Amino acid sequence: MRSIDLTAASWRKSSYSNQDGGACVEVSHDFAAAVPIRDSKVPHGPVLVFPAAGWATFVSAVRDGRLSG
Repeated sequence: MRSIDLTAASWRKSSYSNQDGGACVEVSHDFAAAVPIRDSKVPHGPVLVFPAAGWATFVSAVRDGRLSG
């Protein structure tokens, strides 16, 4: 996947993140083909970028309980 410019990305904190600042994952849905993910506690740190179709499959599996551990 080619590099994407994240400077203007809007980020949304996961609904599974707690209010105390723990386990804070943020996602941006500003890109059609890619879904960037970052740690909200380190906003200028590394970002993982997933293909949109792969991210949709992952989210569906979590919602359906197929990835519970």
